[in-house]
Amino acid sequence: MILGAIEAGGTKFVLAVGNEKGELKEKLSIPTRTPEETMPEIYAFFRDKNIEALGIGCFGPLELNKEKEKYGYITSTPKLAWSDYDILGNLKKNLKVPVEISTDVSGAALGEVTFGAYEKENTLLYITVGTGIGGGYVIGGKIHNGMLHPEMGHVLVTKNPRDTYNGACPYHENCLEGLAAGPANEGRTGMKGIDIPDDHESFHFIAEYMAEALMSYILVLSPTKIVLGGGVMARTHMLPEIRQILEKKLNGYIKTDQLSSLDSYIVTPSLGAESGIKGALALALMAK
Repeated sequence: MILGAIEAGGTKFVLAVGNEKGELKEKLSIPTRTPEETMPEIYAFFRDKNIEALGIGCFGPLELNKEKEKYGYITSTPKLAWSDYDILGNLKKNLKVPVEISTDVSGAALGEVTFGAYEKENTLLYITVGTGIGGGYVIGGKIHNGMLHPEMGHVLVTKNPRDTYNGACPYHENCLEGLAAGPANEGRTGMKGIDIPDDHESFHFIAEYMAEALMSYILVLSPTKIVLGGGVMARTHMLPEIRQILEKKLNGYIKTDQLSSLDSYIVTPSLGAESGIKGALALALMAK
């Protein structure tokens, strides 16, 4: 099959053509501008590719209830030009192929169980820590959504008394995203993310907040594998500290094979930076 894939982010759209084996044949990155500027480039890229279906993992919030009138819309996004935009409908109308849509992080989770090293996991939780924090949960090969898609970045965490930063989230002073995402790291340190040294205390705070959130996810969702991706988590020196703090917080309450070996339970993406775009290929396989 010839499949199209889109990883739609706040700063760039990645467009690709691949197949049902997860092999990428062609890829292009374009900047995220307004829909009027961005969408024609997408249509032009795919128009002569003879794709049979298209998958898109998109920034949100999204309306993903297929019974709703605005299914496939980007809803109350802070990217105001895209607010209340029918991205699914416009892709179907202009490319005339079946299209499946989900959030970018849910797509990445699906990519890991479809084409990555974690295909045997019945329940996989993927957390991305970058400009924001999002979570995708795959159960039995299917993305979990309820009344809306999960918003795991906004769970509340206990602020470290030494952390004087007020938080970057306009809704919550002490949610995970507000204290641990890239903007919080930069706001707390006064430096660009790339310039923050590994030994800066801000990374200790982030590791602490991530461990507390992971404990909540484990207790509520009981995933068999947790994948941590995104630009902030590319600083993999935090992983051992996250695991260590998590172990202390759990305090032996849960005893499973997975928790007895946190090094293989809390991991990085097996597909690296391609989790998202290959997840979009996996979504294309689901398109009807």
